[in-house]
Amino acid sequence: MIRGVHTMFYTSQPDELRTFLRDKLKLPFTDVGEGWLIFDLPEAEMGCHPADAEAAPSGTHYISFYCDDVNAAVAELTGRGVQFIDDITDAGYGLITHFVMPGEVKVQLYQPRYRKNSAAPKKAPRPKKQKVTRPSPKPPMRKKSAKAKKAPGRRK
Repeated sequence: MIRGVHTMFYTSQPDELRTFLRDKLKLPFTDVGEGWLIFDLPEAEMGCHPADAEAAPSGTHYISFYCDDVNAAVAELTGRGVQFIDDITDAGYGLITHFVMPGEVKVQLYQPRYRKNSAAPKKAPRPKKQKVTRPSPKPPMRKKSAKAKKAPGRRK
């Protein structure tokens, strides 16, 4: 059954965009040969929104990146040379901004306000109790009982 989503960016600068994704966004990748890099995304989600005749007509695809702390992510990415084209704003569903990748590919970076059901922290499995084997202590020295001792004057 479905186990993931494959996304694509169409750009006039594919080599530069691959380099950007690899070096600036630090996305892990698989080199499938001849310059083609397929980037492994840590997780994905999909939303379905109503079409808007002017802003997003039916059939529009939209890709954005999300993070836990948009301010920290913007600072780190800016340090790597990523160009942001607007300030961080509150869009209701989260804090958003946009940056440009090679080939004039504009993408959104956001910090969602919602928490995914599948992102709930999973309890770590309880470790199995291990049977501890300890060396058995030396048996106590037995004292001879009074009966075992020969008492003077007693005969067998």
